[in-house]
Amino acid sequence: MRPPDLTLVLATAAAAFVAVCLGTAVLLRVLRRYNLLDRPNERSSHAVPTPRGGGIAVMAVLIVAIVVIWLRQGVDVLDIAMVVLPMAGLAAISWADDVRSLGALPRLVAQFLAVGVGVWALPGPWHAAAPAPWDWGLAVLLGIGWIWFINLFNFMDGIDGITGAETLVIGIGVAVVATAAPAALLAPAWPLAVVTAAAVLGFLVWNWHPAKIFLGDVGSVPLGFLLGWLLLFVALKGYWAAAVILPLYYLTDSTVTLVRRLLRGERVWRAHKSHFYQHAVATGRSHALVALSVLGAGIGLVALAWVAARGQEISALVGAAIAVLALLGWMSRRPR
Repeated sequence: MRPPDLTLVLATAAAAFVAVCLGTAVLLRVLRRYNLLDRPNERSSHAVPTPRGGGIAVMAVLIVAIVVIWLRQGVDVLDIAMVVLPMAGLAAISWADDVRSLGALPRLVAQFLAVGVGVWALPGPWHAAAPAPWDWGLAVLLGIGWIWFINLFNFMDGIDGITGAETLVIGIGVAVVATAAPAALLAPAWPLAVVTAAAVLGFLVWNWHPAKIFLGDVGSVPLGFLLGWLLLFVALKGYWAAAVILPLYYLTDSTVTLVRRLLRGERVWRAHKSHFYQHAVATGRSHALVALSVLGAGIGLVALAWVAARGQEISALVGAAIAVLALLGWMSRRPR
């Protein structure tokens, strides 16, 4: 595999930003024309019907960008397909679910198939990314964790700009961690991370509060798959602490909320407004302020992930835990 061409990566990232920004503008007109709107209900955080499906532009651009970059790096076509095809499949079934609810079973089957392909592809084709010995037990654990990450990423997409902010944190974070690694070690991952961050930044032009369009499941589900792939790749290359630190806010908010709902005997598969970020908005903080707080804390997590990649895993994990707990505490308090 050839090392990434920095000029190509930056040019592709710039093109992805522009393409998503312009593509979303076109999508806005199409979605409004066909009345494909997310209408407010008692569990919504928005007040007016808003087009849902902006993830179509993000996914289309990202799939093309991945193919271009990896082909130039000399990645085998089959290896590219092991990432791109699951993304495309998840986008397709998620779009069908956005338009007409399919129920949980078809979505879960699609996720299991996509993650099965992704986990199978991680060890061999990607230059022995997995630790030795690679066994079925580890594969199952990684698969379950990946499916949980896809779903929590979807669950957390509940206010304007928050998923864009989290994607920027993970995308930029993977690229920063790569600077602490040997040059070739994270070569397949960091160009994708940079381009993903740029593409989502283009979407944020339209999704920042007050949002004119939402990602929809067609965006959040395959995006969760791709970010999960990036984080698993980083972890399996030996930078497990950095891979935990970068998404730690999303992991903590979603997991703590799920446990609390289980303990209260709630039906956890139903929509709700129990997340910490939802509480922050419900008590008077703006979508923009909450999303900026996630981004601000995320910048600190990026720095701590770099520290972890430099060999200070425990101190970095402790610092990340403190940062996330401080963010959750701020979200839990009522503004004065």
